[in-house]
Amino acid sequence: MSLKHPIIAVTGSSGAGTTTVKHTFEAIFHRENVNAAIVEGDSFHRHTRDEMKRLIEEAEARGERGISHFGPEANLFEDLEQLFRAYGESATGRRRYYIHNEEQSVRRNLPMGTFTEWEDLPVGTDCLFYEGLHGAVQTGTVDVARYVDLLIGVVPTINLEWIQKLHRDTKLRGYSKEAVQDTILRRMHDYVHYIVPQFTRTHINFQRVPVVDTSNPFIARDVPSLDESMVVIRFKDPRGVDFPYLLNMIHDAFMSRANTIVIPGGRLDLAMQLILTPLIWKLIERRRQSV
Repeated sequence: MSLKHPIIAVTGSSGAGTTTVKHTFEAIFHRENVNAAIVEGDSFHRHTRDEMKRLIEEAEARGERGISHFGPEANLFEDLEQLFRAYGESATGRRRYYIHNEEQSVRRNLPMGTFTEWEDLPVGTDCLFYEGLHGAVQTGTVDVARYVDLLIGVVPTINLEWIQKLHRDTKLRGYSKEAVQDTILRRMHDYVHYIVPQFTRTHINFQRVPVVDTSNPFIARDVPSLDESMVVIRFKDPRGVDFPYLLNMIHDAFMSRANTIVIPGGRLDLAMQLILTPLIWKLIERRRQSV
């Protein structure tokens, strides 16, 4: 952690909704005039899309479980830790971008599923903001979480997570339903060992719980909307959290535990604005006082 160069990370599984939370942070940064260096977690994958496909096919041909984007074999965990360390010490570091879709491919003149070249972070930023799979990952040799000043988990219930992934990957990325199911199964070991443990290290978790039937996520026609959900917000340390204020400002919210507030899904953006804005103020004010 760093007084002068704070790091904010949003971590969550593929299809969990971290991108939506990223947009909320970007809106807060814009409104509060915070100059953030944005880092996308997918840029720290180790292999291109074609390389991953080849490696998975070769492993399965040998009767082995293929690697997944959740685990260390397919990611540059050491490089991510080095970025966080360097930024915390001197606001320096390197980033690149992963080309997800056709629009990004055209804009950057690179094939889908590849990476841009590494580049230096912009000079003079107020904080680093990471959004991706591994903002709090720990292994036997890597501890990314220890460098993060504000760590947010985005954790839908597992069936909702799968529904969101199925709809995103089939409709936006062109995969078949069978291919997405295979990916979910192949990732399960790494999901349990590298994704789930992160949420015990987060400062705040936002967990969306649908209130419609999601018992078979593989036949769901639609992704449950926010208005068809409740959101469970858990604070690791509830000291200093003004729960009466939040309950007053967020209609129909209630507390389920001493460190947990439950809100209607449609009020998620309001809740994030109310909860996260003061925390960002505190980090930036602390930075300015230390410079």
